[in-house]
Amino acid sequence: MKIFADLHLHSRYSRATSKDMTLENLADWAAKKGLQLVGTGDFTHPIWFSELSSQLQEKRAGIYFIPQYQTVNFVLSAEISAIYSDKGKMRRIHLIVLAPSLEKAKILNQKLAGFGNLYADGRPVFGLSAEKLCEAIFSVDQDFVVIPAHIWTPWFSLFGSNSGYDSFFDCFGNFSEKILAIETGLSSDPAMNWRLSQLDEKSIVSFSDSHSPINLGREATVFDLSADFDYLELKSALHMGNNKILFTIEFFPEEGKYHYDGHRNCGVSFSPKEAKKLNFLCPKCRRPLTIGVLNRVEQLADREAENLEINHFIKGKAKRPGFVFAVPLIEIIADVYNQNKNSSFVKKIYDDTLSKAKEFEILLDFNEMELKQVCPKEVAEGILAVRRGEVEKIAGFDGQYGIIKIKKTSITETQASLF
Repeated sequence: MKIFADLHLHSRYSRATSKDMTLENLADWAAKKGLQLVGTGDFTHPIWFSELSSQLQEKRAGIYFIPQYQTVNFVLSAEISAIYSDKGKMRRIHLIVLAPSLEKAKILNQKLAGFGNLYADGRPVFGLSAEKLCEAIFSVDQDFVVIPAHIWTPWFSLFGSNSGYDSFFDCFGNFSEKILAIETGLSSDPAMNWRLSQLDEKSIVSFSDSHSPINLGREATVFDLSADFDYLELKSALHMGNNKILFTIEFFPEEGKYHYDGHRNCGVSFSPKEAKKLNFLCPKCRRPLTIGVLNRVEQLADREAENLEINHFIKGKAKRPGFVFAVPLIEIIADVYNQNKNSSFVKKIYDDTLSKAKEFEILLDFNEMELKQVCPKEVAEGILAVRRGEVEKIAGFDGQYGIIKIKKTSITETQASLF
């Protein structure tokens, strides 16, 4: 059966995170979105881990729930940060970690406490290399899962222009084969990652990295799992070639915060070709531009984008899963009415719509007639326009989100100008 999963998120104990990131709110929003499996986030934080231990009940081995929301499954997840010097360069690598049980997570926490202060942040920072952290994690149990997070983000990732490596093996060394999957991040899509042959043996997943409940599922991965799946079945589904990842749900990568090159403080952004003409220097302050994801992919890719098939890449007998672009429903509502997404007007329509159906059903599955039964006509037209790719894109850069605007010719003009 289809299992919609978001395994990268944070608790309220991480910096710059909503106080509403509680288990009950996560389960509530997961149900509204249509997610059947979510990560707990931050199991390394001692206070949050105590809450997890007291509130979660085990449904099957490594899969948990809270009594109020028994249809929403939890798996223990965390993100950890490795900041260290290697080969004459400062490296900053973020890793998603999935734990096979509360008991194993507790043992890992005890080990990690010897390397840094787990109370300081829900996403703890260690001065160990990514390879050494993998060694510590897998020494506790071979069934832990490590996934490099948002692998193209300039400052904190595997291939980041300011923090990472050019080679997967250079980062993970002897543990490279233990890494089953990579996370795209908001500023790249799977097709961009297909261009690197060094990633051919790795599954590609997408998750939200959510810091607030409403952003849960803004990117997600859809697995083919049994109705009574456990942790080991989930881990097996991450193996490339098992064909258990059906597809991923993606931001348009231009909406991510690091797609183009630029300087946020100077208010300038450039495509890779434009940045090259400027010698990658800001025309205002003359300092180096922050090199974004699209440029970094171009630097490391050994395949041309034109040589990839539209929906998947075939390597031997392994078929890459497809992916779909989606804009969060609240953003579509805000766009069609030309309102701020935090306005009470937009939130009322959003809440009314989610009271009738789950967000993923609305964004991905419902036909035009079904859409108009659960949301206003102009919103339905906006959703259909996004599905057709009828959007205008202003790329994000240097930590500033991009903008995805529905082409107004796709929406009834009188409705679009209502406000």
